[in-house]
Amino acid sequence: MPEKTVDIVIAGAVPNGLMLACELALAGLRPIVLDRLPAPSAEPKANGLAGQVVRVLDMRGLYSAFSGSSAAPAPTPRYIFGGMPLDLAAVQPNPVHLVFKPQPEMVTILTEHAVDLGVDLRWGHELTDFEPAGDHISVSVSAPDGPYRLTARFLVGADGGKSTVRKRTAIEFPGITSAGHVSRVGHATLPEEFRAGDGGIDVPGVGRFGLGHHRLERGIFIFAELDPGRPIVGTIEFQGGEQCSEDEPLAFDELHDSVARVLGVPLPITPPSGPGPHTLRRTIGQNTRVAQHYRQGNVFLLGDAAHVHSAMGGPGLNLGLQDTVNLGWKLAAELRGWAPEGLLDTYESERRPVAERVVMYSLSQAALVSPGPEITALRELFGELLRLPAAATHVAGLLAGSDVRYDVGDGHRLSGHFFPDCALETDDGPTRIAELLRDARPVLLAFGGAVDPAAAVAGWTDRVTPVAATAAEPPAAALLIRPDGYVAWAADDFTPADQDALRTALRRWFGTPDIPHSAV
Repeated sequence: MPEKTVDIVIAGAVPNGLMLACELALAGLRPIVLDRLPAPSAEPKANGLAGQVVRVLDMRGLYSAFSGSSAAPAPTPRYIFGGMPLDLAAVQPNPVHLVFKPQPEMVTILTEHAVDLGVDLRWGHELTDFEPAGDHISVSVSAPDGPYRLTARFLVGADGGKSTVRKRTAIEFPGITSAGHVSRVGHATLPEEFRAGDGGIDVPGVGRFGLGHHRLERGIFIFAELDPGRPIVGTIEFQGGEQCSEDEPLAFDELHDSVARVLGVPLPITPPSGPGPHTLRRTIGQNTRVAQHYRQGNVFLLGDAAHVHSAMGGPGLNLGLQDTVNLGWKLAAELRGWAPEGLLDTYESERRPVAERVVMYSLSQAALVSPGPEITALRELFGELLRLPAAATHVAGLLAGSDVRYDVGDGHRLSGHFFPDCALETDDGPTRIAELLRDARPVLLAFGGAVDPAAAVAGWTDRVTPVAATAAEPPAAALLIRPDGYVAWAADDFTPADQDALRTALRRWFGTPDIPHSAV
C-alpha cells in the first residue's frame, strides 16, 4: 500500500470536521478530510445554529452564506429553555443569535468554502485504523480504488458519537443513557386548517404549538417549520423504547400514532410531498457523555466524538464549531513551529469544561420536560424565575455560551471572554472587530493612539496583526484577540505594567518573538 506523509488528517466531513479543515487552510495548511460516505448526506439532522457560534461564523465571513443576510448578526428577542418561553427583551446585551439552516445545506456551504481554500476532501474514503509511528500517526484508509496509508503529524476524529478514532484510542466516554426514552421525528404534510397565523399550529382541544419542544403529560410534542410548506413533527415518549429496535426503520404510521398518543387526539398528518430529502427517524434512549480526554498524543477528538447530549435548545453545533476554532489555530501554530509549550493541551483544558456545562443544562432541560405533577409544579416555579431579568440574563449566557471565560492569565474584565464587537474606523476605512478576524490571525487592536500596535508586536508580526483604530465607545484602550475570538489581554491604559503584561500574553499564546522586542 503506498504511503504519503501529510500534516494533518481529519476523519469526518461533517460541519465540525469541515470547519476545522477551513481553519487550518486559512493558516496556509492543506489538511486531508476523509469521509466514508460517497457524497454528503442528504439527511437533515441539525436544523440550525443557536448561540455564540453565529458570531463565530460572522468572524470568519460565513454568516451571510448561512443566513442569507448581508447585515451583521442580530440577536433573537425570544427563545426557549426546557420547552418554556424565554423572553430576552430585558437582556442587554443579548447574546442569543439564531440561524435556521438544514445540515445538508451547512455541509454544502462548508464544502465549497473548504475546496476554495484548497482542502483535500475525499468522499468515500474511510479511516479504518491507525497506529503511532514515532512522532506521527500511520492511518489506514479504505477507498473505492483500494486501501492506502497516510502518515500524518496529527489526526483529528470528527467522526461522530460512535467515533472510530475515540474507540481506537481507548479514551473513555463516561456518562449516562436515558433508557426507555424513544424519540420519533419526521417531515409531514399538515392540513391548512391547523395552521396558526404566527407560524405555529392549533390543535383543537389541546392548544397552540410554536417552534420547539412542548411538554405534555404524555410526552413531548415537537414542531418546527424551518422551510415553508415542510413542517417537521416529532415526539419524545418516556416509555416504550424497550420494545423498539434501532435496526428497524421508522414507518410514518408509527410517527402518526406516537403523535396521537402524546397529544391525546389524532393529528391528521400525512407523509410529506415534494422531492425531499425528508427526515424520518427514530432514536432510542438519549446518550449524555463527555470524553475523559480530548487528546491522546497526536490524536484529538472534536464535536460529537468528544461529547454527545440532548439536541434540545440546539447546543450541538454551538459547542462543536467553537471546538474547531479553538483547536484549529493551535494545531496550525504547532505545525508552523511557533507554538509555545503546552499550547495544544489548552484545547482540552478550555473546551472540556464547556462541554460539561452544556451537559449540565441539557440534562436540566430534560428534567423540566419530564412527566409528573411534581415536574409541572417545578415548571411553574421555573417559569416565574425566567421572567426575572437577572435570571433571563443568566440563562441566555448559558444557552449562548457567552458566559465562558478561559483562564488566559490576565485579570482585565474582558480577558478570557469572547470579544465585544463594535464599529471601528481604521486606516483602511470603517469596519467591525469581527471583520479583522477573517483570516484566523491574532490581532492587537489599539484605540486612540494609546499604544503603537505595530511597535508593541515587533517580533510577532509574522503571526499577529497590529491594527490602530478609533471607535465611538471603545471597549478598552487595547485588546489582544486570539484567532478564536477570545481576548488574551486587554488594558484601559498602557502603563509600563500593561506593556509587561502584553509581552507576557504574546509569549504565552503566540510563542517566542523572532527578533528582540524593542521598547514600546
